[in-house]
Amino acid sequence: MRAAVYKKYGPPDVVSIEEVPKPAPGARDLLVKLAASSVTSGDARLRAFNLPKPFAIPGRLMIGIFGPRRKVLGVEFAGTVEAVGKAVTRFKPGDRVFGIDVFGCHAEYKLVRESECVALMPQNLSFEDAAGVPFGGVTALDFFNRARIQAGQKVLVNGASGCVGAYAVQLARHFGAEVTGVCSAGNAGLVRSLGAHRVIDYATTDFARESNVYDLVMDTVGNAPYARCEPILAPTGALLAVLAAPEDMFRRPRGGRRIVGGTSAERPEDLQLLADLLAAGKIKPVIDRVYQLEEIREAYAYVDSGRKRGAVVLSI
Repeated sequence: MRAAVYKKYGPPDVVSIEEVPKPAPGARDLLVKLAASSVTSGDARLRAFNLPKPFAIPGRLMIGIFGPRRKVLGVEFAGTVEAVGKAVTRFKPGDRVFGIDVFGCHAEYKLVRESECVALMPQNLSFEDAAGVPFGGVTALDFFNRARIQAGQKVLVNGASGCVGAYAVQLARHFGAEVTGVCSAGNAGLVRSLGAHRVIDYATTDFARESNVYDLVMDTVGNAPYARCEPILAPTGALLAVLAAPEDMFRRPRGGRRIVGGTSAERPEDLQLLADLLAAGKIKPVIDRVYQLEEIREAYAYVDSGRKRGAVVLSI
């Protein structure tokens, strides 16, 4: 089968399309014939080994000291179940599925454990649309769940047009919050269409210097540490640090304020909720561009540019 392989860290041209062995499912595995995946900013950081300094040494130990141990990147997938292991009960051959499974999604086939974050695709979605949902949607949902989002709260999403931010805006609106999105002027229309009540152009306005106070501030960009956000957080407010600043990793705010950080959990029940909302038309996929698998270097270059909005999808 074809796969996008990288054998050393570096720019997009370290990735090439190669033939690799097709996997065979174990007792609890699905063998999914992939129709689409995506290139996330996380994929790009792993490809270039562009990790925050506190993670540099442990990252090398986990991912590979002299080069990547896992040669195929990709965390999101959508496709058709081709075969299942003998102990699988939730899925059958022919099912259209989508989900998250770190590593290995930039390929024609992928093994997925039945217990992982995988669900049946909504019938009203294409494979390309479905492949751009799980990472951003599940991440935003997990952070909101941990922050215990409530109707009537005021929520600010920094990076509202990005992969996580686009779903954060929609989910916050779905949960009944009053949503403010921070993005570029060029993406303001998109963010309003996703449900934001107000949009701030970061080039002209510093949201942290305004007089508005928020119950939840979600930072998906990495430029809003707690010290910057503290003045605009309600007394019991929380900073949702999707991309946490190094100085906030071990910070414990005084009073009733909180920092919600760390790696998001990938629960099948959260993906199922997203599937239900997508099927009902209550949220929608946000796809920037679609590339062919053979164009993966171009896809990475576009992600590296920092200009993407929503997901960059690979058609396989």
